[in-house]
Amino acid sequence: MANSILSLDNIVKTYDKNIAVDGVSFEVPRGSIFGLLGPNGAGKTSLIRIITTITRADSGTVYLDGEKLGGSHPEQIGYMPEERGLYRKMKVGEHLTYLARLKGLSAPLAREKIDYWLGKFEISDWWNKKVEELSKGMQQKIQFIATVVHQPKLLILDEPFSGLDPVNTNLLKGEIHQLKEEGVSIIFSTHRMEQVEEICEHIVLIDKGRNVLEGRVKDIKNHFKKNLYRISYSGELPDGLESRAEIVEQTDHNITLQVGEQGQSNHLLQYLLQQGVFIHSFNEILPTLNEIFIRQVQGEN
Repeated sequence: MANSILSLDNIVKTYDKNIAVDGVSFEVPRGSIFGLLGPNGAGKTSLIRIITTITRADSGTVYLDGEKLGGSHPEQIGYMPEERGLYRKMKVGEHLTYLARLKGLSAPLAREKIDYWLGKFEISDWWNKKVEELSKGMQQKIQFIATVVHQPKLLILDEPFSGLDPVNTNLLKGEIHQLKEEGVSIIFSTHRMEQVEEICEHIVLIDKGRNVLEGRVKDIKNHFKKNLYRISYSGELPDGLESRAEIVEQTDHNITLQVGEQGQSNHLLQYLLQQGVFIHSFNEILPTLNEIFIRQVQGEN
């Protein structure tokens, strides 16, 4: 727990007779970008509501930075929900000030922090614009500022890139990485597995209210790999290749092979070179998180 910003211990949450969270335990490493994954209805939202103290667990314990989660901790958490919650009739500056004050900032400090972020996003002239005058992407930026303005130690982002064009997506990604470098711990919840692979270092996969997979992204992909290698080559392949590896797919000067175990790949490469095959590339094919996600969820079902 010492190296974790957040620790969940055997969390249970039920609604009537429906078990939304069923004994979930995991830890979010301090200063990391952590992926909270799962299909619809898996229990992710229920967990987030418990972490942010919107609701309470029926049993189990949550620790934030080594302390049992309590009423004072929301000021240390920034939460950007998938369903955005801006008041459309309010002006941007007033709205951000209101939300910053709710998180414990004084009026002068709130103004200072808001001015900093509006300037950073080059939108200082939005102060007196009404929220309803802004596009969805513009509102997304305001929501992000509201989430980080009080300098939380834990940031929870639920589908943060929804509705953003590629330019603004990259802008937000840059800010997320910068916050991580500054020591902020980030929980990233999304259905987009390619974003998880790009951004997250650790993940937990929730299904039917239980965690079915947890760990470092790199370690998980290595665990599920099938010793597949894609080779691009020139020349003729030797006749005895089938005895050394299973041919999975073959096209013109490209072949995908499966070897029996990890160490055999080096022997395979040496054999091809000795047989006079000119190798352009020899790459291991690791499973994508999307493939692992589907395999685990279908296996659970």
